Formats: sequence, C-alpha cells, structure tokens
Amino acid sequence: MFVVSQFINALATVIDIVLRLYTWIIIIRAIISWVNPDPYNPIVQFLYRSTEPVLRPIRRIIPPIGGIDISPVIALIIIYFLQLWLVPVLHHIAWSIR
Repeated sequence: MFVVSQFINALATVIDIVLRLYTWIIIIRAIISWVNPDPYNPIVQFLYRSTEPVLRPIRRIIPPIGGIDISPVIALIIIYFLQLWLVPVLHHIAWSIR
C-alpha cells in the first residue's frame, strides 16, 4: 500500500504544479489580450492554443458581457477550486491508505 500511497501523493503534487502553471498561462494570455498582439508570434500562438480549449466552452456558457470577456476569470476560479479541493483530497487519500 505504501507504493500506491506514494503514487497518489505524487499525482496530487503534479496536478497542483500543472494547475499553478496553467494559472499563469491564463493570466499572461489575458494581459496580452489587452494590447494588440502579433498573431504570428510563436509565444502568442502558444498562449492561444493552450488556453482556448478551456476558455471556449466557458464563453459558450457565459458570453462576453459588454464586450468584456470574463472567461479567464471563470477559468481561474475553477482552477483555484481544484487546487483547494482536489489536491488536498488526493493528499488525504494517500495519507489514509498508508
């Protein structure tokens, strides 16, 4: 059971790190969208390609309000919820099966 416990603990840590990195990617994309970025820039293309699969479904549910796209804010709230709920639950499961 020790190996399973360590695996779940490591999985929780990796999920936490990925969520933190994705948070910064969404924030950077939101800041870049305030200016008129070059759509052919590889960094801008990476930011759009990596965040659009998450932001597009949110935009379908909640369209831009008064020309302001709040989908990054909703995505960040979901990410924070996962960090505050999912990661501790996985750590607790790993601790309880030791």
